[in-house]
Amino acid sequence: MSDARTDHEAMDIPWLPPGRTMVLPGRGEVFYRHHRHPEASAPTLLLLHGWTASADLQFFTAYETLAQDYSFVAIDHRGHGRGLRSPVKFELHDAADDAALLLEALGITKVVTVGYSMGGPISLLFARRHPSLVRAMVVEATALEWSGRWYERAQWKSLHVMSFLIRSRVFPRWIRYGIRRLLGEGHPLQRYVPWIASEVHRNDAAAIVQAGHSLSHYDAREWASHLGVPAASLITTKDRLVWPRKQRALADALDAYVVEIADDHLCSWTSSEEFAKATLTLVQHVLG
Repeated sequence: MSDARTDHEAMDIPWLPPGRTMVLPGRGEVFYRHHRHPEASAPTLLLLHGWTASADLQFFTAYETLAQDYSFVAIDHRGHGRGLRSPVKFELHDAADDAALLLEALGITKVVTVGYSMGGPISLLFARRHPSLVRAMVVEATALEWSGRWYERAQWKSLHVMSFLIRSRVFPRWIRYGIRRLLGEGHPLQRYVPWIASEVHRNDAAAIVQAGHSLSHYDAREWASHLGVPAASLITTKDRLVWPRKQRALADALDAYVVEIADDHLCSWTSSEEFAKATLTLVQHVLG
């Protein structure tokens, strides 16, 4: 008992905005973080995280930077983190609608969406389905489509293996080891590895697989260029998960202002300060 209590007390947790839950009628209970800037006229951002992440895991390294100038709402998507648990199969458009219903309940009428990886498709669907809510759009490390080539379609077919991995007893230990190795010795985020690993373990395995299937069928090439909102894009030039050429195709379709980071897909951890500054720059640009 005392060892468990000591481990809990020793866990370092980064600064996080207030977390709340809300029941969306007919859908279920969602978890979100809501930072309100002291200046009531400050623009509001809608932070949309990536696949297998959560709002905190995706954006905790940028929270404080963004909080200096903006209000923001960061929602955990269905089956991710503390997100809504639903018997309905995960679909990207449902995640977009969840976010829209949350904003409506909070009385927020305009946002700048910031969508990372899977959050990019969700933000584009959000803008398509709820255009009156969108002031501008920032997309980060994401793409117009995710299965354009045969080998990409083949990779998605192995998704069922992920479900077994997430449910396995060794998964938490493997996650901690993998994150420590990813960050490297001496990285400032090493102190948060136990917290990061525990947050990853909140995901619902079935929903994660379903989200992957939904991503594999997403294709915005026919309509993304018609959204007609100011846009900016963060391109991770060493990304091995979402190829830079795909990210550039999306930026071109949106006629987006581009900032680049020479890092891989998890740059919000591995290049945390650069990621926070780049996200701030992109938001400032679309609002400027």
